[in-house]
Amino acid sequence: MTAAPPTDLFGYSELLSELELAKLQSLRDLLEEQARPHLADWWERAESPVHLRAELAALRLEDDPGLLDDDGRLSPFYVGFRHFELARFDMSIGTLYGGQVSMFRTVVREGGSPEQVARLDPLIPSFEVTGCFALTEPLHGSDVAGGMETTATREGDTWRISGHKRWIGNAAQSDIIVVVARDAADGRTKAFLVPRNSPGLSLTDITGKISLRMVRNADIVLDDVRVDESERLQRIDSFRDLSAILAKLRYAVGWNAAGLQAGAYEAALAYALRREQFGRPIAGFQLIQEKLTRMLGNATATLAMTVRLTELHRRGAMADEHAALAKTWSADRARETVALAREICGAEGIRVENDVARFFADAEALYTFEGTHEVNSLIVGKAITGLSAFTR
Repeated sequence: MTAAPPTDLFGYSELLSELELAKLQSLRDLLEEQARPHLADWWERAESPVHLRAELAALRLEDDPGLLDDDGRLSPFYVGFRHFELARFDMSIGTLYGGQVSMFRTVVREGGSPEQVARLDPLIPSFEVTGCFALTEPLHGSDVAGGMETTATREGDTWRISGHKRWIGNAAQSDIIVVVARDAADGRTKAFLVPRNSPGLSLTDITGKISLRMVRNADIVLDDVRVDESERLQRIDSFRDLSAILAKLRYAVGWNAAGLQAGAYEAALAYALRREQFGRPIAGFQLIQEKLTRMLGNATATLAMTVRLTELHRRGAMADEHAALAKTWSADRARETVALAREICGAEGIRVENDVARFFADAEALYTFEGTHEVNSLIVGKAITGLSAFTR
């Protein structure tokens, strides 16, 4: 029986250098050897494999000098394919790793003073200092810019922070929580490096999730938590500043969507090749092949859109509507793709050991984060009509 065709059917990985390709292969090898045998069990028990951080850091995926340009930055296409590979394997592990090296590191790099960056940035890729990002609140997700309830009150060289953050990934496994709060004096947005063990900070894991079960999302309550002015990220003084930083990450959501679809497609294909019905593999039946073709088409189209979005990002030409369209469309395709994978596997499609169930469940988290389908649709709608439907 012939081997499965590569999921990157149109060869977009040709954008990568030999070293970048080798790094991604080392990532695949590590995940297959160290995580694959335990994946279903971790998912079933909602256990975060935090021990993988050290092994992932040892691959030097972020700080190998051969990967860096003259400014010490990685190629966005390489970063994108790293997101793709992690999501293709498991989005929870992708969050465990990416929340550190992408989200936390970018907020520190772009929002911190030169002194703060010099102190923290070298320690982030190695996980010597771990961190997460606390923005959303129990009653504020997409509208957090205008409705943030967490406040910071300055008293001399100290800030007193009170409020409630929710859905903060990796919080229980981080040394530092970047807490975003509204300045009680002027209403402007500030961001603070808050140690997880600070007096007045309490953290509770969110349980009972059907999606991203291996991610330790947290509720965080801050009750007069005191933070020195030196621990405020000095280049964030408004929500506009913060939005500009987060915009640098928005191109990545399409890579996650493409990777998740690739993983679901490959899992469904593997099942179809080994499952026999009427004396032959079900992969040889027309109805199955039609579903596999649609899945591969969705994954390939999502990857194509994402590569173009990344090129626009690289040139500094990515607009909000570009990222919003890519997010809402690719998340829709992801939902369709995982549903097709579930259909191919029949009753076995709801069992974690066949992999498809993980992708099916995790697509629901992808559908929500980086802005809901509705909010992203309104961003695109405003761009194409010139009329804002956000408020009346």
